[in-house]
Amino acid sequence: MKLVGRLEIKSYEKIKEFLSEEHVGRIASIDENGYPQIIPMNFAFANDSIYMHSYTRGEKLDNISRNDKVGFEVDRELEFLPSYFSHPTDASQADTLYISVVIKGKAVFVEDDDEKALGLNELMKKYQPEGNYVPIKNNDLVLDEVAVIKVIPESIKGKYKIGQQLRSDSRQILAQKILERNSPTSKQTLKIMGFEETSEGLKMVDEPVW
Repeated sequence: MKLVGRLEIKSYEKIKEFLSEEHVGRIASIDENGYPQIIPMNFAFANDSIYMHSYTRGEKLDNISRNDKVGFEVDRELEFLPSYFSHPTDASQADTLYISVVIKGKAVFVEDDDEKALGLNELMKKYQPEGNYVPIKNNDLVLDEVAVIKVIPESIKGKYKIGQQLRSDSRQILAQKILERNSPTSKQTLKIMGFEETSEGLKMVDEPVW
C-alpha cells in the first residue's frame, strides 16, 4: 500500500468526530481578481454540512456571490518531531504528526429561518457546551442581523499521521522519544497514537485505525 493510502482517514465517523472537536476552520473563496482568499472561521458540522455565521457584508460574501465553489480546511498539529529523532545532524528528517480534513463544495447563504436558527444553535452548542443561553428561535430578530453560510460538501478527504506508517518496533521507539522530549502535547499525542504509560513502561494498548 502506498504511503498516501495509509495516511487517509477512511472512517466518516472519525472525520465527523474531528470536525466536532476543532474550533477553527478555514474557508477559501476566490476574490474578484481570481486569487484565493483564506479566512479562519468558527464553524459547526451538522447534517453533513458546514455552518458558519458572518456579518451581512464582507469580501468573502462578495466572493461567494460571484463564485459559490469553495474549499474548507481544518487541521491539528499533534506533535513536531525534531530531526534528531531520526538523525543527529540531518535537518531534512524533521517531521510532524497531524490530523487534517479538506472539503471541496458549494457555499450558499441560508435564507430559511428554521435552518438559519439551526445553524446558529449548532454553533452555540459547540462553543458554549455549558449552556446558560436561550436557544435561538426562527422568529428572533438576530436572524436578520447575521449571515449564515452553509458549505455543502462535494468531497471530504481526511489525512492523519500518528505513526501508523511505521513498523511496530519503530513506532515504539518514536513514542518513547516523544515521551522523553515531554512537550506540552506529548501525553495527548501518545494517547492518540495508542500508547499508555504503565508500571512496566510505555506500552501500545490500542491500534488506532481511522
